[in-house]
Amino acid sequence: MKHVSKKAALLAVSLALCSGAIWAQQAKTDQGKVEYDTNCAVCHGPAAKGDGPLNGLLRASATDLTQLARKNQGILPINRMYEVIAGQGVPSHGSRDMPIWGHTYRVEDAQRYHEAHGNYDAAALVRARILLLIEYINRLQAR
Repeated sequence: MKHVSKKAALLAVSLALCSGAIWAQQAKTDQGKVEYDTNCAVCHGPAAKGDGPLNGLLRASATDLTQLARKNQGILPINRMYEVIAGQGVPSHGSRDMPIWGHTYRVEDAQRYHEAHGNYDAAALVRARILLLIEYINRLQAR
């Protein structure tokens, strides 16, 4: 009987260790990429080169986001990017083809989080989503 108990315990420990290893191997979600793929790739393209499937329908071509730092003396213009994405102090994004994502995020988040969680910090959540997106675009910069 003790022999069976030891085998059962050993089997349980082995399964626990294996399942832990499987969980550890699962990739973490890249939230910045999710934001980009969901909201930006349709115009800016999957590789952010300005060649998305809707680019031909725009009044002005979408920006090649991989060149932002190169066009700014090697420094990613984070503050300007934040303003453009959020729609802060940017009267019209040029042609107005680009949505003001700060407003869109606020509306989406209100629908998603207010019903489920009640009170939440809407401004902080919008800021986090925009910063995740900027961080992802930073990783796409041509070096």
